[in-house]
Amino acid sequence: MNVKKVAAEIFPRLGLKVHNRGVFAGEWFGAGTPIEKYSPIDGSVIGYVSTATHTDYDRTAGAAQRAFQAWRDVPGPKRGEVVRRLGDALRAHKCDLGKLVTLETGKILPEGEGEVQEMIDICDFATGLSRQLYGLTIATERPGHRMMEQWHPLGVVGIISAFNFPVAVWSWNSALAAVCGDATLWKPSEKTPLTAVACVKIAERVCRESGVDPAIFSLVSGDAANVGEVLAADHRLPLVSATGSTRMGRRVGEVVAKRFGRSLLELGGNNAIIVTHSADLKLAMRAILFGAVGTAGQRCTSTRRIIVHESIETKLLKALVEAYKQVKIGNPLDADTLMGPLIDFAAVENFTNAIAAARKHGGRILCGGKRLSGGAYASGLYVTPCIIEAENAWSIVQHETFAPILYVMSYRTLDEAIALQNGVPQGLSSAIFTNDVREAEVFLASRGSDCGIANVNIGTSGAEIGGAFGGEKETGGGRESGSDAWKAYMRRQTATVNYSKELPLAQGIKFGV
Repeated sequence: MNVKKVAAEIFPRLGLKVHNRGVFAGEWFGAGTPIEKYSPIDGSVIGYVSTATHTDYDRTAGAAQRAFQAWRDVPGPKRGEVVRRLGDALRAHKCDLGKLVTLETGKILPEGEGEVQEMIDICDFATGLSRQLYGLTIATERPGHRMMEQWHPLGVVGIISAFNFPVAVWSWNSALAAVCGDATLWKPSEKTPLTAVACVKIAERVCRESGVDPAIFSLVSGDAANVGEVLAADHRLPLVSATGSTRMGRRVGEVVAKRFGRSLLELGGNNAIIVTHSADLKLAMRAILFGAVGTAGQRCTSTRRIIVHESIETKLLKALVEAYKQVKIGNPLDADTLMGPLIDFAAVENFTNAIAAARKHGGRILCGGKRLSGGAYASGLYVTPCIIEAENAWSIVQHETFAPILYVMSYRTLDEAIALQNGVPQGLSSAIFTNDVREAEVFLASRGSDCGIANVNIGTSGAEIGGAFGGEKETGGGRESGSDAWKAYMRRQTATVNYSKELPLAQGIKFGV
């Protein structure tokens, strides 16, 4: 499919034009320098999005704060109804939004549509949650008293999202924040501005039809220096949820903590799959292939390392190399493509530099690692996925390279494998393939995987929205999406009511006058 033709077809249905305003606070504006968006598929310009000046940002944050003050008084189930309508609107635009995600990121079309499905799913989850924002009744030591815990809306939530999931991460945060009674202020990646504008336009229509202030879903397009830094330092935002690199998260965390705000950080991953001698290799192969090659290795949950038992190493590597040779690389809009381009030239450079560094360490390239050019690869952003025999301690293996590079290493004992799995600074996702129940249980035990996500006989990527998503160590410690992640978007209050005629003090303290 032709990029320009697809863009011309879907833009009108999504409310997009070639030139778009990138700031929304109940109305659209933006006086900053426009972002020129190239599609990584063929390098063509598909649109422009204006950015926020400092004045634009201040105006938007103020509008979001005013919207919050009204929104917090709307009952939770009524807020859930608005989010339900948002989910329905996303269903109606799933195909077009999925294509737009593909145009901007280079993901294959099934992954683009899958990301939109995540948005729909989290809206469904949040709608149900809107009737389950439960507090507690707590036993009190004082007679004639009642003590309880309750949850209140927090305020305006700042959302900083990355290019690789340009819409799903926004929805994970905004759907939960909305039912919790918060407004949101979204700074999308400057690499994917069009999907952000499209999503907020959909949310705007839903809000207007529902009779609520659409500034509860505000947008500020721009770069880190002009928008991201200002957002992180803004005292009007009690919570900033940031998804991206560890470097970015470290900066956001420092700035937000300095003003005593909260930060929810979803940062880098260096995810490993342990393949034991008893593993179902066909199952493991499928998981490794999708985990390492899916999204061209540009997921925070992408499989970066394979830790394989020495008795099956040769067999597994031979099968992996053969499977990699079958991967169809090309236009991600085409149905038979399995891997599209990297996002930009910086990503390609990181890919080639990482391979060179691994070679310097003594790594053996088993397959791939080449740049593709000419014809269908004219954008210069296509590469062949690479497998490298490596050692875990190498500095390049300890670092997350956002590209389709898979490092493989062997082990003898399960304890050794777990030590290798945990022996990196990141702690997002992990997996083990085994048919031995003892090995599986050790992996899931407290002395097993130290990651926020630990899987048995499924890969490292493809998390469902029902579970809390996030990781430990340099992954940032944040949790989004399911389980009780909603609590991050609310403020907890312990309340005690005295319905007696006495005033007993806690801990039996006597204080008389």
